[in-house]
Amino acid sequence: MEKVIEVRNLKREYITTTGWLFRKQKKLMAVDGINFSVNNGEIFGLLGENGAGKTTTIKMLITLLAPTGGECRVLGFDTYKEAEKVRNKINFVFGGEMGVYRRLSARDNLLYFAGLYKIKGSEAKKRTDELLKLVELEEAADRLVETYSKGMIQRLQIARGLINNPQIIFMDEPTVGLDPIGANMLRDIIRKLKAEGKTVLLTTHYMQEADELCDHIAIINKGKIVALDTPDSLKKKYVSEGVESTLEQVFLTLVKKEGK
Repeated sequence: MEKVIEVRNLKREYITTTGWLFRKQKKLMAVDGINFSVNNGEIFGLLGENGAGKTTTIKMLITLLAPTGGECRVLGFDTYKEAEKVRNKINFVFGGEMGVYRRLSARDNLLYFAGLYKIKGSEAKKRTDELLKLVELEEAADRLVETYSKGMIQRLQIARGLINNPQIIFMDEPTVGLDPIGANMLRDIIRKLKAEGKTVLLTTHYMQEADELCDHIAIINKGKIVALDTPDSLKKKYVSEGVESTLEQVFLTLVKKEGK
């Protein structure tokens, strides 16, 4: 299958400063030499605890952060050296309530972002109407976003992330903080995107969500990928006989092993 994301020995190092009178610098390796690839049209999951390196990886892939070492290519382009060639072909959604304008309606938000991508006139209106329908916000389209629930805002963020019809959409913990109904609705939207041929790279620390959605999963711990395979293969490989075969058990087994 065609590989649309390729990551080779990718690293990101931060320099932190501690102390007041006698200041000391310390290196923190947030992403430490990871390798993986994503096939066209699949849902790929980066699974890990908070602080494992998931968001840092996403930011390098979407051209917001320069790697310290290694290489990441999206649709054949280097995300650092050829960032401009990547940006119009991708989009991203971060968890939480940032990323849309609360004092505008959902419709006006989408028309505004369409304008940023130079989508104008009837095409912008058509795209906006299609996306409002996809995320089930048609009836609330002209209400101010500040009146929306958290789940509605997150659905609007997905619509915003699709306004330029990206080939790849990156989602960083899109269901974080949502109630079960809202989270389930978002997972249904992600499945629809796959059915339309979109490639989705998803980060999460919800094991069941990753198991339900992802074709392949990379488990990342302390900046390193400790396992990479399909959910079923991971469960067969790392769960002992007689133990309930769940992705959560796989994750706990690997994290404990790496922590030793």
